[in-house]
Amino acid sequence: MSNAQVLAWLGTRRREHAQRVDLVPFAALRGWEFDERGDLRHASGRFFSVRGLRVRSDFGPVSAWSQPIISQPETGILGIALRDFDGVPHLLMQAKSEPGNVNGVQLSPTVQATKSNYGRVHGGADVPYLELFRHPEPGAVIADVLQSEQGSWFLHKRNRNMIVEVGPGTQAGEDFAWLTLGQVNALLRRENLVNMDTRTVLSCLPDWREPTVRALHPDREIRGWITRRRAEHEVEAVPIGLAETEGWHRTEDEVAHDQGLHFRVVGVEVSSHRREVPAWSQPLLQPTGPGVVALFVRRIDGVPHALLRARAEPGFVDVVELGPTVQCTPGNYAHLPATDRPPYLDEALSRAGNARYDVVLSEEGGRFRHAQNRYLILEIEEDLPVISDEFQWVTPCQLNELLRYGHHVNVQARTLVAALRTL
Repeated sequence: MSNAQVLAWLGTRRREHAQRVDLVPFAALRGWEFDERGDLRHASGRFFSVRGLRVRSDFGPVSAWSQPIISQPETGILGIALRDFDGVPHLLMQAKSEPGNVNGVQLSPTVQATKSNYGRVHGGADVPYLELFRHPEPGAVIADVLQSEQGSWFLHKRNRNMIVEVGPGTQAGEDFAWLTLGQVNALLRRENLVNMDTRTVLSCLPDWREPTVRALHPDREIRGWITRRRAEHEVEAVPIGLAETEGWHRTEDEVAHDQGLHFRVVGVEVSSHRREVPAWSQPLLQPTGPGVVALFVRRIDGVPHALLRARAEPGFVDVVELGPTVQCTPGNYAHLPATDRPPYLDEALSRAGNARYDVVLSEEGGRFRHAQNRYLILEIEEDLPVISDEFQWVTPCQLNELLRYGHHVNVQARTLVAALRTL
């Protein structure tokens, strides 16, 4: 496909995949109910649930709070098939609609499925191409790593991120297309087009460029820094009933924060003739406003470095993962003193006009409703002071190495790794 054909194909798929998504009260959610603890669960006991979490943490301006959180203990598969066409690697991408997307169809991996989905708990159709990833040919696996998702919204959530090489027998179905990596990278510069699951898998694609030995901090120092932050940060996250979450209230239509901050949980009814099942209902988590996710980059002795933050989030499996320089929803800090604003946020916003990368991208539309972040890559020339041990300059090669292992680089930073490779 030419670039023009790709955009035309996506436009056609968007029209074909038109789906209806209506907000409905919780009582209208088919197959969902609140249990005796107030948790919102599916009658099958599968898929996911919305429960409460009580947190104590030394990370950030607030030391203790309660919140709803999505509990989804299943490990799903996010997989991209790779095939060689006349010496040029192509990726098998899917045009997929999600109920929480702001624009319906976005560019998704070949396979994007939870265990409940591909186990057909919903009674729907099989997931195309699934067996390429469940039973790959010997030597075909290029990347295979368990990666986390949003640690503020998910409790211990992780998916298997895979890239598998396939042969000429694998053809593109109606909702699929073979695109070059260059084409996918170009689409990454378009608003709300490449979905979160594609971005996280792309970040795990090995980068075969020669590693540098001239990093500001040797690999052993970076590993020691991560271990130290994990050992020294104090995060206690205790599951509780959703009805016990202090500072939150439940109505017929939503579970929301008393001050209108953070997010709310709502119910939706979905109808689509292009999904595994034609109609269903489910809860979705909807943020109260757009977020800002920014990465500062600079050359140190001629070598590119990125300023990463060791973030402690209550839903992480191992306390801390490396996140971008800035990761926040600014509206959640409006009621706090200026001294409690996230580090480097104002610096990032003041430099946004000169950003190397500035694109609004959606988060996962299967669990979040209209969740969008403004992703920024900001190149600076001067020596930006590192204000605490939570921050460290890391080279792209060091990031590539960390991405070979799970639970080291968070999902927002993985999006920026994918974006960084497009520059």
